[in-house]
Amino acid sequence: MSLEPRIIKETFSRLELSGDKAAAYFYGRLFAENPRLRALFPPAMDMQRDRLFQALTTIVFSLDNPMTLDSYLARLGRDHRKFGVRREHYPAVGSALLATLRRFAGDGWSPEAEAAWAAAYARAAATMMEAAERDAEQNPPWWVAEVVDHDRRGPDLAVLTLRPGRPLPFAAGQYVTVQTARWPRVWRPYSVANAPRADGLLRLQVRAVPGGWVSGALVRHTAAGDSLLLGPALGAMTLDADSGRDLLLVAGGTGLAPLKAVAEQAIGSGRRRDVHLLVGARTERDLYDLPGLRLLESTCPWLRVTPVVSDDPGFDGMRGTLPEVLDRLHDLEDRDVYVSGPAGMTRRAVSVLQRLGVPLDRLHHDLLETEGVPVPAAPGTGPESVSETGSGTGRVPVPARRGCPAAG
Repeated sequence: MSLEPRIIKETFSRLELSGDKAAAYFYGRLFAENPRLRALFPPAMDMQRDRLFQALTTIVFSLDNPMTLDSYLARLGRDHRKFGVRREHYPAVGSALLATLRRFAGDGWSPEAEAAWAAAYARAAATMMEAAERDAEQNPPWWVAEVVDHDRRGPDLAVLTLRPGRPLPFAAGQYVTVQTARWPRVWRPYSVANAPRADGLLRLQVRAVPGGWVSGALVRHTAAGDSLLLGPALGAMTLDADSGRDLLLVAGGTGLAPLKAVAEQAIGSGRRRDVHLLVGARTERDLYDLPGLRLLESTCPWLRVTPVVSDDPGFDGMRGTLPEVLDRLHDLEDRDVYVSGPAGMTRRAVSVLQRLGVPLDRLHHDLLETEGVPVPAAPGTGPESVSETGSGTGRVPVPARRGCPAAG
């Protein structure tokens, strides 16, 4: 069956015009026809509506790229397992989706549009179910992890060290979703702040945000000895193992977590690659992980860590915003560049880097990371990590130091 991307995109654009109303209708229809599915979702549904359209947007605009779409759908299918989603649930979702489109697509709806959407959903559901069933042969739907250390770095920030009960496979730069006993069925994504280790430990850097159910619980109501549930590792902002190019890592706020992991991975790979890590914050006090970064830097002469502060006139170092600092660097076009942090900072930094000549295939960022969002939006999944923007001053040459031993 043809997926007819043109027809699907046209009808979806009409659905978007109805926004919240369409999403509310979708969930109302789904739960009215299938009351038992309501138990898979958290009590508050506001965030679910945004996530539904995020997921649909990703799928609709990936139809022209089957490899990308299949990879995305397979990740969603695997991640669905932790919500208790089973094969028999997919037809109900498809029925509610078609009913919603039929109601809100207006005169853009036709037998051809219905056939195109039905075919697209059937293909997507099949891909997700097959990936979930393959994953079930090797991995659990979630991992139980013990909190072995809870290091409070500030009123709203903590670093948690976790020990999963069984090995949780992940790559540097990926994230896991977390559920606390305080908020059942509510999952939030957090980047792993270390490269894979022999002891299997994971570190998360968590900032409590206003109204953040999970982030507030992790920072203020979690202690060593507590247990958390972790979903499978997701995310594509990982180190390119085939590249030997030097690295520039641009980290704003708690966007530092995945880039610290990438730095550790690069150091421990055995390949000599210069790594320049820019760490942005508003004030010097907000550089919550600087001692650990300095320790890492001291073990590796080809790692350079540059703190960048935007709102602290007394700071003796680089001042400004992270996007501003990039203009003071050079030789960027010869590097692989990774950017992570608040969305606004990331967008500006990516724009500057493109202007400075960094090719798109060497520019990695997390703006498009939606792997944790199923269709419908994964029950209880939504971003909670909001971090400060970073900053800097002075033209800084890219470091050219060599001789770092492989990290253990």
